[in-house]
Amino acid sequence: MSETQSAPPAPVATDADVPWLTEAEQGAWRAYLRGSRALELVLDTELQSAAGMSLAEYELMSMLSEAPGHVLRMSKLADVTVQSRSRVTHTATRLQRRGWVRRSPAPDDGRGIQLNLTDEGLAAVTSAARVHATGVQEHLIRQMDPALFQSLGAAMGKVRTHLLG
Repeated sequence: MSETQSAPPAPVATDADVPWLTEAEQGAWRAYLRGSRALELVLDTELQSAAGMSLAEYELMSMLSEAPGHVLRMSKLADVTVQSRSRVTHTATRLQRRGWVRRSPAPDDGRGIQLNLTDEGLAAVTSAARVHATGVQEHLIRQMDPALFQSLGAAMGKVRTHLLG
């Protein structure tokens, strides 16, 4: 397309084309959205005050703690935690300043960077895990019967598969 030509206008959706939410769907959607935000806020606050780390930092470090040799490529961490590579980089920088992780070139690819959990980082995430598990139990799992919690996990698994494959 030349510089003087413009793209054709995008079709405008009419109200009839929009799959509006029913009142029940709207209520459930808003309950999910607000409940998940409130839960993340409370878990983050608890980790900050008890362990000196954010929920995002805890999640990244816990993935490293579960990885063979406590090492993962930063791109893999971004994929596993469903965070942008930029956010993982910023989080890793904060953790590195505290001595909890180290960056190193990926041995199989000179372009890739891997993140290594240090002994100090492993001790910090192990301590934080107690706070996190207690919070998840208290604020989420104990708020519903086990079948409902399992259904929640299955439902969110389907959403994740739909969105990320």
